[in-house]
This record gives sequence, structure tokens and C-alpha cells, in this order.
Amino acid sequence: MGSLQIDVFNQPFVIQANEDDEYLLKLLGYYKRIVGRIQRSDSLKSPLQVSALAGIILCDELYKEKSKAQLARGGENAGIFTDEEDSNEAERLTKLMIEKIEKALQ
Repeated sequence: MGSLQIDVFNQPFVIQANEDDEYLLKLLGYYKRIVGRIQRSDSLKSPLQVSALAGIILCDELYKEKSKAQLARGGENAGIFTDEEDSNEAERLTKLMIEKIEKALQ
């Protein structure tokens, strides 16, 4: 079992998981790269919005990979996301939804 000190958006916390520390550090590094990419896009400012979008992007990646695996196994009910264009469109639509939510909350 490994543990990982996470400090994202100046909110430090520790997690423990049934994975080794090296693997957890790789996951954190990947997450931080996704967050950095979103922050550089300058479309979102709120840490909550950035982390929500990062989570959605990661879910999208996972969903696409599972869909590819299912297609490779000959499954008929593969997912809706099959290429990079679909992923980019999902990201664009997610940003629009977050912006609308932000405006509604103001």
C-alpha cells in the first residue's frame, strides 16, 4: 500500500491506495500535466472548474480506452468516443457547460 502527499490548488492532502508510491507519483504527475494544460488555455480561472474539467478529460480518456478495448474484443456496444476529434469536442462542450454554470451562479 502506498501513500501520496497531494498539493493541488494549494489544498494539500494525503491519500493511501493499494498501489506503490512510484505508481501514485506517476498518476499525480499525469494529473498535474492535464491541469497545467487547462490552466494555460486561460479559459477557466476557478480551481474547482479546472479540477472538474481535468476529471472529465480523464474520464473521457478512460472511456475511449475501454471502448477501444471492447471493439478489439469484438464487442458491439462500444463507446461513443472513437477518435481525437470527438475528445476535443467533448472538452469544448464541457468548457461551455462550466462557463454557463459559472454565469448562472453569479
